[in-house]
Amino acid sequence: MRVALIHDWLINMGGAERVLEELARLYPEAPIYAGVVQRANLSPVLRERTIIPSLVQNWPRATRWYNRYLPLLAYAVEQWDLSSFDVVISSSAAVAKGVLTRAEAFHLAYVHTPMRYAWDLYPAYREQEAHGITRRIMGPVFHYLRLWDRLSADRVDQLVANSTTVAARINKHYRRDAIVVPPPVEVDGFRVQYGRGRHYLVLSRLVRYKRLDLAVEAANRLQVPLVVAGDGPERKALQRLAGPTVQFLGRVDEATRVGLIEEAVALLFPGEEDFGIVPVEVQAAGRPVIAYERGGVRDTVVGQETGILFSEQSVDGLVDAIVRSQAVDWDPDRIRRNSERFRPEFFARAISRLVAAGISGGRGDNSND
Repeated sequence: MRVALIHDWLINMGGAERVLEELARLYPEAPIYAGVVQRANLSPVLRERTIIPSLVQNWPRATRWYNRYLPLLAYAVEQWDLSSFDVVISSSAAVAKGVLTRAEAFHLAYVHTPMRYAWDLYPAYREQEAHGITRRIMGPVFHYLRLWDRLSADRVDQLVANSTTVAARINKHYRRDAIVVPPPVEVDGFRVQYGRGRHYLVLSRLVRYKRLDLAVEAANRLQVPLVVAGDGPERKALQRLAGPTVQFLGRVDEATRVGLIEEAVALLFPGEEDFGIVPVEVQAAGRPVIAYERGGVRDTVVGQETGILFSEQSVDGLVDAIVRSQAVDWDPDRIRRNSERFRPEFFARAISRLVAAGISGGRGDNSND
């Protein structure tokens, strides 16, 4: 059985790349196809693999402008010759699921989300992020992308979503059902911690849609220590907003990152994420999560047992949730046990079952145990 792995682009290591890393472990002989590759930024597991970039790789500043090349990446992924493979597994939040396979091959698409900037985030992206000629041409360009995205979903034999939220989004935009298989999380990298902790924590790319301004303003109002680890275009604006109890660390190495999680009072997670690996990692250390009740946290956080979920995405809503969390006698061992259902072996077992069912002509089930 010859297997190929497909990924949108390999520029940095994030949650989607961790999924690809686990797929690479599961299928050690499989080559990886990616739209654009910056090998130096990848983990050792991925750096050592055979990676085939698309024709966009040699275009000007491709590793920086890959988002600008998105319509052309949709064309580029169709140019790979995958006719020799029996199984194709794509890891897709953009174009990877659009590859062409032979009729007899089984294509499983692990969908992190349908293209959010082409679908539900399109109005906000157009009004807040696009400027100049980009804003003028994005209407017809993204109209084409939505058509291509919808039609490319029909090329897939089995759609797999990383959360129930993404499964609902797939059903809305593609009119197809998807099996939910949560992504793998290395929970054993964290030790269960007892006691209160030293600080509230934000661990994230600093971008607008994550609503980290709510975390900063809530910390200001309650005068509680907040550590913000991560970098991004919103850093300066957040620093201007911050009071004396808020500390910005920028990007941190893995050892520092683990220490920050283990020393946290709780994670503040005020945005909506498709899944969200950090909340699971925080729970692996026995620490609670205070999160906006939308997106992947509805699958990963148990309200009043492993965290507090708040329904109003506002400073008042987050402040109220923090105050409520302070009155809970958290059980670190109970919180840790909740994280263990996302171990990598459960992900590997679920994907293996779906592939086996697909190549035998059947369908998998929704189990990942």
